[in-house]
This record gives sequence, structure tokens and C-alpha cells, in this order.
Amino acid sequence: MAERFERHRQPWRQDELQKLHSLAKKGMALKAIAKALTRSEESVKERAKADGLNIAKLH
Repeated sequence: MAERFERHRQPWRQDELQKLHSLAKKGMALKAIAKALTRSEESVKERAKADGLNIAKLH
């Protein structure tokens, strides 16, 4: 079976959103933010776009 993300399709909690905004403002890379939040890069990218955040793509 394919490996699944532990947090697959889980709703974003308020503390996760605050952490996402904080890390994005610090200029942290997408991969690092995804790892810190234990979410997929795609999930983080989609949420950041929905919230109007810019995330560094490199690193």
C-alpha cells in the first residue's frame, strides 16, 4: 500500500495556522515549514495561498 500522511485531510487547527503564518513571515522554505507542521508541502502551499501568504520555494 502507498504511504499515507498521518495528517491526511485533517482540518487546520488554530495553533497550526499561527505557526504557518509565523514561519512564512520569517522567510522559511516550504519544505521546512511542511516538516515543522507535519503536513505535506502541497497542503502547506494550498493553505498559504488561501491565506495570501508568500513562502520561499527554495532551500
